[in-house]
Formats: sequence, C-alpha cells, structure tokens
Amino acid sequence: MALETEMLDLVATVLELSPQRRAQLTTDSPLLGALPELDSMAVLDLLHAIEAQYGVTIEDETVTSDRFASAKALADWVRELRGDALN
Repeated sequence: MALETEMLDLVATVLELSPQRRAQLTTDSPLLGALPELDSMAVLDLLHAIEAQYGVTIEDETVTSDRFASAKALADWVRELRGDALN
C-alpha cells in the first residue's frame, strides 16, 4: 500500500470518518480547511498517530499548515522525517 493511501486511512481513522467519506478522498484531496473534523485537537491526534505508526519524532517547529494540505503532503513529510524523501 502506498504511503499516501496509508495517510488517507490514518486520517480517516483519527477523524472517525465514515467509509463513504473515506472513499471520497484521494491523495490530492485537500485536508486542512476542507474537512471540518480536522480541527486543532484532531491535528494533535493525527500528529501523535503519525509518530506512533511510523516511529518518527515530530518537532513543534516543523508543524505547518502546508504539511496538512493533502495525504500526499503528509506522506512526503513522513518520508522526510524518516530520511527517505528520495525513495
């Protein structure tokens, strides 16, 4: 499963989206500002879920709104955090 798809599934799980709403999302679908469930508390929950699932540490100063633009943006960030951005 591509990392982008894993990110979509993680977002859907954290936000408790219905299977129908999850099915409507693509890797390029806008997230922050487009999903009402993705509020500040949900962002924190998502950050914790990413850290737990991918074994990365997210520093506060690296958290910016553009990281949450789409599942693709989240996946690129995880690759960067893992040091495999070129893979």
